[in-house]
Amino acid sequence: MRIVFFGTPVVAVPPLRRLVDAGYEIPLVVTQPDRPVGRSRKPVAPAVKQFALETGLTLEQPVRIRTRSFRERVGACGPDLLVVVAFGRILSMKLIEQTPMGAVNLHFSLLPRYRGAAPVQWALANGDRTTGVTTMLINERLDEGDTLLTETVPIQPREHAPELFDRLAGIGSRVLFDTVEALAAGTIRPQPQVHDEATLAPILQRTDGWVDPALLEARLIVGRIRGFDPWPGVWLQHRDRRLRLVRAETLDDPPAGSAVDEPGRLIDLGGAGAALVCRGGTVLRLLEVQPEGRRAMPTADALNGRQLVLGEKLERVPAH
Repeated sequence: MRIVFFGTPVVAVPPLRRLVDAGYEIPLVVTQPDRPVGRSRKPVAPAVKQFALETGLTLEQPVRIRTRSFRERVGACGPDLLVVVAFGRILSMKLIEQTPMGAVNLHFSLLPRYRGAAPVQWALANGDRTTGVTTMLINERLDEGDTLLTETVPIQPREHAPELFDRLAGIGSRVLFDTVEALAAGTIRPQPQVHDEATLAPILQRTDGWVDPALLEARLIVGRIRGFDPWPGVWLQHRDRRLRLVRAETLDDPPAGSAVDEPGRLIDLGGAGAALVCRGGTVLRLLEVQPEGRRAMPTADALNGRQLVLGEKLERVPAH
């Protein structure tokens, strides 16, 4: 079987590697153009590009994919199937329909739950205990195609998005391989999604990380800290600058006498360190913080260096 592979970030590399190692012919790999990163704005190659070059695969980085010339370029490769993993763009139906077996997408959720660009991040942000991977046939609607194979994956209690992505990429590689094998053998039956059960996972915005302790319980802020790592992060206003909450955990039993009736207030937990009061008197124990413009540090170091002072109040970052 000849497969044209579409993918961009590091999470797409293990599935591509699995197909290459299995002996599938990959006449073309398509990824997004290099993007400027950091303060230097120096263009950086996507992870899939780096792997393709190292492996000797033919690579394309089109600026536009909804053109006749690009369709002809893909068609000239004679693919039987298109495979998409975190490509970051939506393929046209003209491109898909010119391919005998269509297009398969590896999605990092249990569809129809978390359709959209950020399923892993929102699963963590919402405090889910399980997630998974799904392979599906791509149609004209976002993540609404018939599903092929799924696998449920438990979320570890302290897992952040990068660690969960790594695990799902490995599991998804196997599920994608099994899907391609079954499609080649004609032994798989697509299943329609139950659209009434669908939830959305929209692309993250910078303001998603601007939490308000008065509106969110501690467990939901912990979920966002885990899910919005490394970007956009979870930020609060501290004095005249922002403060990122890097690692934290909920505290079920704050010490007796703690003032837990004022959301946003930093309280003393004695030997347990410092905590942030959140909605409904729930308490968030701060383990690691990052003052704006500085490196992340243990909360104890921030207290010792007077970066934080017990009794201070942290608030939502103001809109600009």
